[in-house]
Amino acid sequence: MKYAYFPGCSQESTAQEYNRSLKAVAKRLGTMELVEIPDWNCCGATPAATVNAALPHALAARNLAMAEEMGMDVVAPCAACYKNMNKASHVLREDPDLLSRINATLDSHQVRHAPEVRHPVDVVVNDIGVDNVPVEKPLNGLKVASYYGCLITRPEGGFDDPDYPVSMDRLVEALGAEAVDWRYKTKCCGGAIYMTTEDISFALSADVLAHAKASGANAVAVGCPFCQLLLDLYQNKLNAIKNTTFDLPILFFSQFMGLAMGLDRAELGLERLVVSPFKLLSETVDAPQEDTARKRKKAPVRKPKAWGEA
Repeated sequence: MKYAYFPGCSQESTAQEYNRSLKAVAKRLGTMELVEIPDWNCCGATPAATVNAALPHALAARNLAMAEEMGMDVVAPCAACYKNMNKASHVLREDPDLLSRINATLDSHQVRHAPEVRHPVDVVVNDIGVDNVPVEKPLNGLKVASYYGCLITRPEGGFDDPDYPVSMDRLVEALGAEAVDWRYKTKCCGGAIYMTTEDISFALSADVLAHAKASGANAVAVGCPFCQLLLDLYQNKLNAIKNTTFDLPILFFSQFMGLAMGLDRAELGLERLVVSPFKLLSETVDAPQEDTARKRKKAPVRKPKAWGEA
């Protein structure tokens, strides 16, 4: 299965380890070929919409047009890129007048029928299948809080429940880890307001880590570069807010996959993480296991209690 790969700006800067690990995992799978969109441009992220409501759609349209020419669905690993381009794809298919106006602004590429835009978690779980991911080194001892953030599963009608998704939970369970049950898996980390109101952003991120820790997690899985950056790079500041030491490695889901697949850890970019995972891995995954063929539990698939309930 071939997909038009849209790396986006973060995959070549702050989230290089996400880019490296996802490509390494796709290559190992052999059934998920990522073909980078040539000469792609920025999706506009959050700022574009503040300039002009149609600008994000126009920026996305050029990338969508090139993917359409490739004859492939788009895979966008960044949550903001995924949200922007997915929204643009649907809007351009549903609004012919807007499509005509945006096409008029494009020179060498035109959108005729915008392709679907997918997040790689969706592709791995629903196209590849979690049972088809080769596990050579089960992630024994890891208790993972799957953190989706506020974009990947929204709006309603996407590939998972918008409030209580389980796709990533199912994946980490298939890799041999335990997916902890917690209620902050889709709470916002404050990434969108980090540049303007850092204190609020950090307070939101600290709450996420506090709930992950309280759930019994010893690591967090993410699929968004900005979530990873806030929870990992600034974890010392988040410690100070809660007057604690979280000591929670924040890995991209593709890094967990690569670990379980037995890939070279240098390929996975683990050394780029600020909160090092190596001590945890030595005490869990790398430690001698009495029963490496232990049964894997299925991730809990249930609706959460109301947010205010105990």
